[in-house]
Amino acid sequence: MKKQLFALLFALLPVTAIAAGGASLPYSMEPDLADKESLQNGMQIYTNYCMGCHSLEYQRFSRAAEDLGMPQDLVEENLIFSPDLGFNDQMHIAMNSGDAEGWFGAPPPDLSLEARLRGTDWIYSYLLSFYKDPSTTTGVNNAVFPLVAMPNVLEPLQGVQEKVCAQTDRHVEGSELDPLTGKYQSCEVLQVTQPGKLEPEEFEEAVYDLTNFLAYVGEPSKLQAQALAPKVLIFIFIFGVIAYLLKREFWRDIH
Repeated sequence: MKKQLFALLFALLPVTAIAAGGASLPYSMEPDLADKESLQNGMQIYTNYCMGCHSLEYQRFSRAAEDLGMPQDLVEENLIFSPDLGFNDQMHIAMNSGDAEGWFGAPPPDLSLEARLRGTDWIYSYLLSFYKDPSTTTGVNNAVFPLVAMPNVLEPLQGVQEKVCAQTDRHVEGSELDPLTGKYQSCEVLQVTQPGKLEPEEFEEAVYDLTNFLAYVGEPSKLQAQALAPKVLIFIFIFGVIAYLLKREFWRDIH
């Protein structure tokens, strides 16, 4: 038995090492699946800006509407744009995979499980890290995913972001410490040079809502599980008390 436990431990070590050795991300966020307003706004942003290319094949409009507290007529009027899709349909896209491969080199992936695959910190950082790069085909690049083929679809909201030289409080790759100010001088700082529809703080909140929605889509039953968990714990406690009293009754005459 001990040999099997040691074998399992050593098998898990490489996985732990890989996870610990991953590149650090510039931003982080904590999903809040209880924030219905955030999730509703995230779904609205997704259907308007992302669903032209990225499907959510494991999610239905009706399931999202029920979980997030949205009436059917509101969803049909504002969030379903394809005449081929209905309220009870999966969140497919109209784009043909063959056409997408010809346009982008590969079909845009389905994002149903993206939050579980990459993590919410990665998605949040990725969406905030697009910047102008005239050398690429799309005219943009990404600090988290260099040479990404995806355009910055959220640019109308964020505006044009570029790399600038500035002083920062934290160390980034290639930055140098200024001993006089105690700050790091870097030419890799991302800064909005042409404003979009939203202020920077508002855009970060919008990206949070979008990432929060993808976290929900990755595990929709988590909302129900969290609501059911206290009831299950109460049942286990009551059952445990009854089992203990029953055990005492059975063994009373023996002792």
